[in-house]
Amino acid sequence: MAAHDPVEHKYVYDFAEGNKDLKDLLGGKGANLAEMTNLGLPVPPGFTITTEACKAYLTTGREPDGLAAQIEAHLESLEREMGRRLGDPDDPLLVSVRSGAKFSMPGMMETVLNVGLNDRSVVGLSNQAGGNDRFAWDSYRRLIQMFGKTVCEVPGEEFEHALDEIKRAKGTHNDLDLDADDLRGLVDAYKQIFAKHTGREFPQEPREQLDLAIRAVFDSWNAERAVLYRRQERIPADLGTAVNVVTMVFGNLGPDSGTGVAFTRDPGSGAQGIYGDYLANAQGEDVVAGIRNTVPLQELEQLDKTSYGQLLGIMARLEEHYKDLCDIEFTIERGKLWMLQTRVGKRTAAAAFVIAGQLVDEGLIDLDEALHRVNGAQLAQLMFPRFQLDHEFEPVAKGIGASPGAASGKVVFTSARAVELAAEGESVILVRRETNPDDLNGMIAAQGILTSRGGKTSHAAVVARGMGKTCVSGADELEVNVPAKKFTVGDHVVNEGDVVSIDGTTGKVYLGEVPVMPSEVVQYFEGELDPETIDDALVRAVHRIMTHADAARRLRVRTNADTGADAARARRFGAEGIGLCRTEHMFLGDRRELVERLILASGEREREDALAALLPLQRADFIEIFREMDGLPVTVRLIDPPLHEFLPPLEQLAVNVAVAQERGEDVAKEEALLAAVRRMHEENPMLGLRGVRLGLVIPGLFAMQVRAIAEAAVAVVRDGGTACPEIMVPLVGAVQELETVRAEAERIIAEVVGDSGVEVLIGTMIEVPRAALTAGQIAEAAEFFSFGTNDLTQMGWGFSRDDVEGAFFWRYLELGIFGISPFESIDTDGVGRLIRIAAEEGRAARPGLKLGVCGEHGGDPDSVHFFHEVGLDYVSCSPFRVPVARLEAGRAAITTTGSDSR
Repeated sequence: MAAHDPVEHKYVYDFAEGNKDLKDLLGGKGANLAEMTNLGLPVPPGFTITTEACKAYLTTGREPDGLAAQIEAHLESLEREMGRRLGDPDDPLLVSVRSGAKFSMPGMMETVLNVGLNDRSVVGLSNQAGGNDRFAWDSYRRLIQMFGKTVCEVPGEEFEHALDEIKRAKGTHNDLDLDADDLRGLVDAYKQIFAKHTGREFPQEPREQLDLAIRAVFDSWNAERAVLYRRQERIPADLGTAVNVVTMVFGNLGPDSGTGVAFTRDPGSGAQGIYGDYLANAQGEDVVAGIRNTVPLQELEQLDKTSYGQLLGIMARLEEHYKDLCDIEFTIERGKLWMLQTRVGKRTAAAAFVIAGQLVDEGLIDLDEALHRVNGAQLAQLMFPRFQLDHEFEPVAKGIGASPGAASGKVVFTSARAVELAAEGESVILVRRETNPDDLNGMIAAQGILTSRGGKTSHAAVVARGMGKTCVSGADELEVNVPAKKFTVGDHVVNEGDVVSIDGTTGKVYLGEVPVMPSEVVQYFEGELDPETIDDALVRAVHRIMTHADAARRLRVRTNADTGADAARARRFGAEGIGLCRTEHMFLGDRRELVERLILASGEREREDALAALLPLQRADFIEIFREMDGLPVTVRLIDPPLHEFLPPLEQLAVNVAVAQERGEDVAKEEALLAAVRRMHEENPMLGLRGVRLGLVIPGLFAMQVRAIAEAAVAVVRDGGTACPEIMVPLVGAVQELETVRAEAERIIAEVVGDSGVEVLIGTMIEVPRAALTAGQIAEAAEFFSFGTNDLTQMGWGFSRDDVEGAFFWRYLELGIFGISPFESIDTDGVGRLIRIAAEEGRAARPGLKLGVCGEHGGDPDSVHFFHEVGLDYVSCSPFRVPVARLEAGRAAITTTGSDSR
């Protein structure tokens, strides 16, 4: 079948046939080369082989039927247009073969330049260049080097060593000092290297070179570095890459030629201006490889004023056309400017916000598009302090960046010591093997937390993120010795009081103090910076885009907060209520003794006395929180974890009792405590006596909490405030459980509230898969659902979230089973389906059912979009994630076209 037959599948497009909107088919590079061609810009002629051809090749291991004939037809058309034939010995056409996926993957896939050169056409190339033998042989050695490394997997360092030897023999460090004879000798050396590693001579047939180069680019889609990059950037693995075959233009023809890269704005800060680099007498790969120092783009004006002026005009035109920062590659061949590539340029988080605001001011985009151009991950980066690494600081260890930020301080190994030093004005880093609820005070006091165990969903990580504390977890190179008050890493011994610095973004740990820069964005959210008066482009841009996001979003954003201070901060960050107030944190510290009395109670009277002592303390906690959230809803979760978590560990307690007995000490109380711990010990406490089960088994426990909530609300109202409490019953799996708790709660609420006007909603946390699947029944007894996605993910997958990340998640990510941990971003296919079922069936049974989410996913950007899609009313997240959720809720609500913000 002929290549032009319309029935045949079209795998090859000339540049003039495509446009910038065909990135799925032509890849980013091919689509943009086509767009520039259609704009009439000076683009070397060529054609693009589609991503569909790549996918067919990778699936079957061979080129799809018809591809070879289509390449031949387009090559012949290119030869006619240029008046030259590929590899002609007298007047050769040379081409580059370049990758080009939909999303930019810089340096991850392959490129081969100067395809078509051989022992005969190198002479013709020299004649084309006016007898410039040096240029011709330089181009030939580049082809053998790139082809050998890219297509035939010849070790690249062998070519580098040969080049270094020639330069050393010449007595120079500069490639430009090599003459034609030197380069001719280098070509011979490269050929020998090629033959040694491949068992064949360097191919002299130009079409064979082209075909092998195209296949190499296809294969590079699945190269290890490309796979790792896609996983990191969360780029789908099934997109494939296009291949661009482009007529060669040469920047290495002499001092009136060169190559460069340019940005239409500063990709680091977003500032407007001229940014880029230029390298005279070089080919494009030389700029990236750094073989010689480039000069600032502005110096091109002195070297070639005409080309410089033309380039600035094209840059302005491209930015106006793409309505965004453009990243441009160009070559000048003997005074003629050629455009080799343009794309929407990658930028820092700060630049993303600044540029979006600038483009709105310039009338190029509207506020919806500006909101589309930024994302929550970028905003999160801007909110955390960062190290000022002006000097070289070498990390001594690396763990998991569990909670972003930068923190330095004196090492402490116990919460008590952290609190003590912090009270003296010291900055401290709490170092533990792993943290537990008893460490809360120390975590609050510390600037950062460093653990040798755990992952991103460990206790340390979750609590640190909730508090906005920097945390590095799972730094397993650390040998933490708490009794000796030291940790060792390699040859270093770090004692209590020594200073370390931790980076919660990279997971790196440094010895000594690394200077920290505060985040002006957090200062803005805290109300310390006025965007109307401050001369800070970033703060003004963030304010403007956040204001639009708030106006656009449907999802409300609440916070997870357990204290008045957390609630106050969350309100400053824009929280519209509390979606999760954990009551278990209120049983720690100096209240632990009361919990022990409750657990050890030998009869009803002792149990009631312990509960009566806890009641005013809980009531005071709730009063503080209701006052801070005056008029906004506060969802209080009744105690959820098993009670044994409030007792000493079994092993530690058993040892203490045995030692005391050996010494003849009176250990009656400790023995009773040990007996209680043994009685309550569970092999898997997360699936044991906790949540609603605890409330049904321990008489009076939930009743005390409900009474404290109701009394606190009434107290606030009588003082002139407004309280909107919502009581959430955790771990419900059957409607009968909720009905039982609800009946007792309603009796207490009616007794306490009286005619105060306080209304209390009663609902449940959907965190057990059975609850999601029987949501229609449960909704009959619940006024709201809040999805506890941490436990729902744990039980849905059968994963222990405290163990699996360090145990095998790394392997699942490596194998591509996960693109990202399901504890970080919601598993829409599995856990997400449970949420969708529960939402639909719950509202079918109770149309006014309020739906929210309070797990860690409530602040995850991708998850927020899913929650918007399934129709939830709100998300709840830690205070520091509230702005991120607000932004993403706004982005989820707008319908946009235009550039992807990846």
